[in-house]
Amino acid sequence: MSKEKNITPASIKVSNYVLQSLYLERDVAIDIYIPKHLPTNELPSLLLINDGQDLPKLGFKHILEKLMGNGEIHPIISVGIHCGKDRTLEYGTSISANFMGWGNKAGLYTKFIFDELLPFIRKTLGIVSFKDKSFAGFSLGGLSALDIVWNYANEFKHVGVFSGSLWWRRRSYEDGYDEETDRLMHLQVLKGSFFPWLKFFIECGTLDETADRNNNGIIDSIDDALDLIVELKAKGYTNEHIHYMQIEGGKHDVETWGVAFPTFLKWGWGA
Repeated sequence: MSKEKNITPASIKVSNYVLQSLYLERDVAIDIYIPKHLPTNELPSLLLINDGQDLPKLGFKHILEKLMGNGEIHPIISVGIHCGKDRTLEYGTSISANFMGWGNKAGLYTKFIFDELLPFIRKTLGIVSFKDKSFAGFSLGGLSALDIVWNYANEFKHVGVFSGSLWWRRRSYEDGYDEETDRLMHLQVLKGSFFPWLKFFIECGTLDETADRNNNGIIDSIDDALDLIVELKAKGYTNEHIHYMQIEGGKHDVETWGVAFPTFLKWGWGA
C-alpha cells in the first residue's frame, strides 16, 4: 500500500510517496524525480539512490535541471530512497553483518528493492521496464548500493559510491583484523565474477576522515577505495569500467557529494 503526499511541478517533477514495506516492517519514504518531457521513442533509464533524504540538501533537482537543460545528460528517472531508524542494520553487505552486528537486515533491504520498490515504481509510472538501471549512495548507503549491484549484476549497469563505507569488516582490530580477508565488499569482489557491462564510479575526499590504520600516510577511506579498485582490476575491469574521483579537501558530507554528483551523472548518462 502507498499514498502520494505531494507533487512539485517543474521541468523536473518531484513526486513524494510513502511505501509500506512488509520486509522492513516500516514505512519507506521515496522521492521520484522525473523529467517533464521524456523521450517517447525509447525506454528511460532508472537511477536508485540510497539516503534519498539528503538529495534536497545536495541540490539534486537543480543539478538534474541544469544538466538536462543544457543537454549534457540524457533524461533519466531518479528515485531517492529515504533511510529509516535502522539505517545501520538495513544498509551493509548481504553476505554478512559486520563485526558489530550492523547490516543484519541488508538481505531484507535487498528484497525490499526488488520485490516491493521496483514493482511500485513500474506500476506508479506506468513503465513496464527500463532501458537500464543503476544504483548510487553515500557513505554506508554507497556500500549498500555497491553490494546490491554486485550481487545482482544482471539487473544493473552503473553504481555510484560516494565516500563509501568500504571499511565494512567481519573482524575487529582487537580480534586480529586482516585487511586482505576481512573487508566484506573486497572479499565479495575477490570471490566474484567479471560482468563486462558493469561500470563503477567511486568518489572519496582527502578529508573524508583522519584514520590511518596502517600508518602509510593515506587515510583509510582512500586506501579502501583504491584497494577495491585493485580487486576489480584483478577481475578484468579496466579504466573503461572504473572512474575514480578524489576530491582535494573533500569531506564526508553532503556538500562534497554535491560537488561530485554532476560528474557522476555526466559519466553515466552523458549526452
